[in-house]
Amino acid sequence: MKEIQAFLDAEVAARNCEGELCFERPDPLLIARRSMDQHHALTCALFAYGSAKAIVAFLSSLEDGLCGMYETDLRQKLAGKYYRFQTTEDIVQWFLTLGALQEIGGAEKAFMHGYEATGMTGGVTSLISTLYDLNPYRSTGYQFLIGKPIVTIHKASAMKRWMMYLRWMVRHDALDMGLWREVKQSDLIMPLDTHTFNVSRRFGLLQRKQCDMKAAIELTEMLKRFDPLDPLKYDFALYRIGQEKMALNT
Repeated sequence: MKEIQAFLDAEVAARNCEGELCFERPDPLLIARRSMDQHHALTCALFAYGSAKAIVAFLSSLEDGLCGMYETDLRQKLAGKYYRFQTTEDIVQWFLTLGALQEIGGAEKAFMHGYEATGMTGGVTSLISTLYDLNPYRSTGYQFLIGKPIVTIHKASAMKRWMMYLRWMVRHDALDMGLWREVKQSDLIMPLDTHTFNVSRRFGLLQRKQCDMKAAIELTEMLKRFDPLDPLKYDFALYRIGQEKMALNT
């Protein structure tokens, strides 16, 4: 396990640089960092499903300043816009919801209400519930975008896009933005996707065979053995190792 830690520490150090985020190796964080704004970043995180190239292309096509824009202007700006499961109406309604969230104090405030009571999963549930409370609109694409509140970790998905967003907001280095200062890095939960899941199992860092919330927590706890204060510093490296199909000889 010491060899694996040394390998991952080297990967973390090598990738913790601005050049790691580029159109040649697309990642939604590239677009999120342009404005260093928590609500723009939330849009980038929640639309981060599908191929990285398609995600970045879609996010790049969105104009600045959509959050808080009047509905008539939004409809004009977003006419004909869609992304996979989200129709034009879904995207319009998302930005209306996001504007309403901004008006009541923003994403961090809504998250902290649950986080202070019951930790990370409580914070995510609080923020998701707030988003639904702010807008009665519902559709399959809109609800897929936001996701479901976490009722119990035993039946929850890995919530990868939400956990990735929280990593962006809480950690601060050449990659992550660190816009929120009241959440502990050690409380973050790994954003577990297929790449990270497969690489982690191959390294022996993860035993669970299902890619869900319990697996994300299991991997987080394992990585705390390497760095108890900042286990998610390994997330981007693990993801890139899988995305780039690196040979794992360690």
